[in-house]
Amino acid sequence: DDEPGGAGDIRLTKDGNVLLREMQIQNPTAVMIARTAVAQDDITGDGTTSMVLLIGELLKRAEGFLNEGVHPRVIVDGFDVAKRAAVAFLDTVKKPIDTSDREQLLCVAGSSLKTKVKEAMAEQLAAIVTDAVLSVRQPDEPLDLHMVEVMHMRHKIGSETRLVRGLVLDHGARHPDMKKRVEDCFILTCNISFEYDKSEIQSGFMYSSADQREKLVEAERKWTDDRVAQVIALKKKVCGDDPDKGFVVINQKGIDPISLDAFQKAGIVALRRAKKRNMERLVLACGGVAVNTCEELCPEVLGWAGLVEEHILGEEKYTFVEQVKNPKSSTILIKGQNDHTIAQIKDAVRDGLRAVKNVLDDNHVVPGAGALEVALHHHLTTETAKTVEGRKKLGVQAFAEAMLIIPKILAENSGHDVQESLIAVQEQHEKGLMVGFDVFSGEPLDPMTAGIYDNTLVKRQILNSAPVVASQLLLVDEVIRAGRNMRPR
Repeated sequence: DDEPGGAGDIRLTKDGNVLLREMQIQNPTAVMIARTAVAQDDITGDGTTSMVLLIGELLKRAEGFLNEGVHPRVIVDGFDVAKRAAVAFLDTVKKPIDTSDREQLLCVAGSSLKTKVKEAMAEQLAAIVTDAVLSVRQPDEPLDLHMVEVMHMRHKIGSETRLVRGLVLDHGARHPDMKKRVEDCFILTCNISFEYDKSEIQSGFMYSSADQREKLVEAERKWTDDRVAQVIALKKKVCGDDPDKGFVVINQKGIDPISLDAFQKAGIVALRRAKKRNMERLVLACGGVAVNTCEELCPEVLGWAGLVEEHILGEEKYTFVEQVKNPKSSTILIKGQNDHTIAQIKDAVRDGLRAVKNVLDDNHVVPGAGALEVALHHHLTTETAKTVEGRKKLGVQAFAEAMLIIPKILAENSGHDVQESLIAVQEQHEKGLMVGFDVFSGEPLDPMTAGIYDNTLVKRQILNSAPVVASQLLLVDEVIRAGRNMRPR
């Protein structure tokens, strides 16, 4: 089972989305907030924790004014003005990024992953997800993350997780004498039956002598043997007598023991009953064409891989197809000692892939480390608030103050004095410098030079959604619990 779950099960995670999905939440307001965070994850794959923090903080700031007798509608109008100004401001500070530069993409993936797993692991995973996305990216086509398959093996430790440029099949060859490792090999992906098929209708054969029976058995086998012979002939044609060249048959249907034996003698590695989705991926990874009949067999339909190797883990066999020429599909192989580690890495990989995809789609990043939020606070209080008249100002003020929750939490989580750190960063912003908060030293730093980038898409989504949800919740007058006793008797 992929996902650990069930009653009384323990789930270890630092991913905001997983937390909110797994928690049983009773409070109706909290349910609303949790739902937006899950929606945030579905759309952009990151920023769930920021979303929850921001909505909570917007409500907290508004509460101060509500207690002073300000009507919620006034604050909501202010939120709306501030939201529009914030999204417009986001477009002025975003920086274009060179998507062909792997280093910059690594920084984006790293910023997203470091909030999910420990740092050493995050850097390793950042490299894996960046390479995975780059390997399946096709020019002038939308990026399809389904081309990156995530497989897991309960084996060794988490830091052994790696990117396989090619495919990992979760079954092995069925013949004990077949080679476990083949290099420089042709790959034939096919959907042909290499076993004796019984006739579909009830049929009986009459024979009057042992001789006739022999002929009958021979005729039955001949049909299958001919197909096997055709594949062996193709192998001889492309490999010649070169012992260094391998030939691998990966078949969707069955191969019976006699055929397997014939393949083994001819030096062919044969896998049977492969899954359909693996067949589609194989063609994308190795090239070639999947054939359905023996008539189509010719050198042009073959794919190629530099290495095909079988790994045996306990009862299970895995076949690695690697070193392919032009992979349009790749596999991230997650290893971990137990289900908790695997699940945590899996969540992180998923978010990392999305982070890289978002940058490739958007081509822009914004400075991370809380720099954007402090700059927004500065912009809203100095510029926007002056253009707003009347009581709406209160809403803009509340929105501006709420923005500071992100740098505050960063400071708090890294064990520094919250007010002191925040003031140091704000002082730099007043001088016109776009700085963030360095979690290690507690000093202000320039996120762009330190390589701390955030996705513009993620920030825009947060700035658009958080105020809307906060406004809806503020405009609720009364929460009534509908139950059985509400119905007319």
